[in-house]
Amino acid sequence: MSHHEESSAIPGSPRQVDVLPLRDVVVYPHMVIPLFVGRPKSVAALDEAVKGSKQLLLVAQKDAEMDDPGTADLHGVGTLASILQLHKLPDGTIKVLVEGIERVELDRVHERDGHLTAEVHSVESTSETDEREVELESRALLNQFESYVKLNKKTPPEVLTSLSGIDDVSRLADTIAAHMALGLEEKQAILETIDLHQRIERLMMLIESEIDTLQVERRIRGRVKQQMEKSQREYYLNEQMKAIQKELGDLEDGGNELEDLENKIEKAGMTKEARDKARSELNKLKMMSPMSAEASVVRSYLDWMVAVPWKKRTRIKHDLEAAEAVLEADHFGLEKVKERIIEYLAVQTRVRKMAGPILCLVGPPGVGKTSLGQSIAKATNRKFGRIALGGVRDDAEIRGHRRTYVGALPGRIVQALSKVGTRNPLILLDEIDKMASDFRGDPAAAMLEVLDPEQNKAFADHYMDVDIDLSEVMFVCTANSYNIPGPLLDRMETIRIAGYTEDEKTEIAKRYLL
Repeated sequence: MSHHEESSAIPGSPRQVDVLPLRDVVVYPHMVIPLFVGRPKSVAALDEAVKGSKQLLLVAQKDAEMDDPGTADLHGVGTLASILQLHKLPDGTIKVLVEGIERVELDRVHERDGHLTAEVHSVESTSETDEREVELESRALLNQFESYVKLNKKTPPEVLTSLSGIDDVSRLADTIAAHMALGLEEKQAILETIDLHQRIERLMMLIESEIDTLQVERRIRGRVKQQMEKSQREYYLNEQMKAIQKELGDLEDGGNELEDLENKIEKAGMTKEARDKARSELNKLKMMSPMSAEASVVRSYLDWMVAVPWKKRTRIKHDLEAAEAVLEADHFGLEKVKERIIEYLAVQTRVRKMAGPILCLVGPPGVGKTSLGQSIAKATNRKFGRIALGGVRDDAEIRGHRRTYVGALPGRIVQALSKVGTRNPLILLDEIDKMASDFRGDPAAAMLEVLDPEQNKAFADHYMDVDIDLSEVMFVCTANSYNIPGPLLDRMETIRIAGYTEDEKTEIAKRYLL
């Protein structure tokens, strides 16, 4: 290979040529390219060149947005080109086919007869490096460009065939640069690099960078393609499964049910944690066969999730006189007990939050503890729920069972909340002194989290697997004796209800039984 460019003039000899400024394109020697010319000065330069030598100076503008570039707006090195074809289009634009001849440096640029002309001199590609070394570098460049073409689908493979027939090293480097997807500044920098060794090194660096970028893009495309194929496969299989289930009669209203469930989840007013969990479980359910056992478990879980009153409340009454009237109407006697209850309600009304001690009614069976709880709920306009704790030995009764167990259910607290349908009901914990602990756990410890105002803001039910806020629930306990675990008793305000006298029993019989 030789590394000398052919030149149409003696190197270094100045000559006058018409200038065609280019936007966003750099033309190299031996490069054939069509150009569309529309600016008045460019059209004038083209006309002048056609009349004369049929040669133009093609030089890139520094700013592509500039419509009327001057001397300072052009790069210092361009390409002398010959005009091969010229065709005027209907809109006045001229399509011209040009071929680059050689690199030239601009000495002086001035305007004449309505267009730019320049005094230029040709520059010959040189190299201080040994010719043999330049030839080896050019082979390495060609091999590297082959790797680039294999990765870059936009470059046709036929380019490699044409490159293999080029003996001139400078022309080879320029042709490779012309076929690379480089920015204007990089392409111009290669045009301005006269030293062959430096030009080849610069090109190899750029190709290496492009190969790295293309490899990363290829890996990303591969991952995206795999994900899309997986999604398409899952969609196809799901559609097939639905079609089969429809044929078997398993999928009559399944789609509508899932849509209804999705709407309920969105309208339930759940916390972000609960909503994300419910959406995740719903997505799992959509992928399952409706007849599978796992789908039944997930469906039951979602039914409980939407059944919990996340935002629904009743308007609480704070009228103490009305509360006293309700207690008087529902219960005869028990004056001190009713007075204590009114005092308790007065404190709750004052602080407007359930952070005080829990009310505990202690007395023998049949003295009206449960009915007093109902009256308190009625007086405060709260929904009433009752949980019987007699004989409860397993803390899972309070906290719920984990969903890994067959027939798992939420704890009694969540069940009571779902049943009453509001987040601020009165829940009566009946016979709290009858709870017992054994090898299955200590329900009293679980109840501690329920009743402690500092902990029940985020009550953890094992089945629900999300935090539930019990801070607005009014808990009232009943017991037959003070045989209540110490930590629980410390959090309670106890009211002792003694038995009725004979006169009170007679009056109760007259008023409520006869």
